[in-house]
Amino acid sequence: MDIEIEDIAHGLARVARWNGQTTGEHGFSVAQHSLVVEEIAAHIQPDLEPRWRLAALLHDASEYVIGDMISPFKAALGVSYKDFEERLEIAIHARFGLPVRTPGPVKKLIKQADRACAFFEATQLAGFSVKESLDLFGKPPPGYHLAINPAPPSEAQERYVRRFHLLSSAAGYEGGGDAFSTE
Repeated sequence: MDIEIEDIAHGLARVARWNGQTTGEHGFSVAQHSLVVEEIAAHIQPDLEPRWRLAALLHDASEYVIGDMISPFKAALGVSYKDFEERLEIAIHARFGLPVRTPGPVKKLIKQADRACAFFEATQLAGFSVKESLDLFGKPPPGYHLAINPAPPSEAQERYVRRFHLLSSAAGYEGGGDAFSTE
């Protein structure tokens, strides 16, 4: 239970998406990516409960320990990597009061939002054409538009912590996420 949101935010704000192979003065951090994924999930499902918005924000939280690896590399590493990633996610969820297992429909929604964010990242930061991005990530949700401006790590970290506390409070987790739940 020695998991602190400040440590997660600090780590994620310094882990670059796309292995840092993007345009701009700053890398697009996993912290900033996570903020966008939470926002897209709420756009797709406006009545999304605060606890599931919190789950969307924390969807890549394990990367504060293991870094951000591209999906093909994760698959090449095999089951032990995925098992470790899952164990970290369970510990993080337990630490911050979320059910240790995210329900299937919510997990699917978060994945949809994650892929939509990847579409915008690919076309705006990573040099992919719209066609390539559509083929790889699918079409972003109707009515959602994003202009990505990668933030410096300190700003991404601060925004991530602030959003975490807001969602934790809205979800009813006393102390900004110090509850323990095994729902």
